[in-house]
Amino acid sequence: MIRGLRARDEAAFTECVLAYQHKVFNICLRVVGDRAEAEDVAQEVFVAVFKYIDSFRGDSKFSTWLYRVAINRARNRLKYLSRRAHRDHQAIEDTAESQVTESPLSSAIPRPDGQALGNELERIVQDGLAQLGEDHRMILVLRDVENLSYKEISEIVDLNEGTVKSRLFRARVALKEYVDSRYDF
Repeated sequence: MIRGLRARDEAAFTECVLAYQHKVFNICLRVVGDRAEAEDVAQEVFVAVFKYIDSFRGDSKFSTWLYRVAINRARNRLKYLSRRAHRDHQAIEDTAESQVTESPLSSAIPRPDGQALGNELERIVQDGLAQLGEDHRMILVLRDVENLSYKEISEIVDLNEGTVKSRLFRARVALKEYVDSRYDF
């Protein structure tokens, strides 16, 4: 696929999009928090991959490089939106469930009798994620939602593994405190 992308082969590009579109969209959605913006960012990611594939050196897995591109594009969009005071958006909780990969938290809640509790907990967790700083939220999403290894995360965010682990620990503690303060167990 990479060889095809470097040759600007349309079939290789289609293969790349089909293989990674859901993960890239979910990462963008979790970082940006807005469905429409995440769709735009995800499209930009694949255009950038096609355009800058020659900068992929092969030092890491292709997916690691791709997720780094996605995170950088999502961060740039957040900066842009904060400068524009973007207020009129569709929040992540307004996104149809079928369009977001289900969180590991929501799948642990029994359905259908626990659906109301599950929905409430999911909303609280999403609010808690939004309260985290961008770096903590990103690392938490990459590890606990996307199930990437510490090594992959450290390559994506350009931090050593120890720093990734400590930020992940702090992010989990902060998220737990937020959830505990708003959810009656």
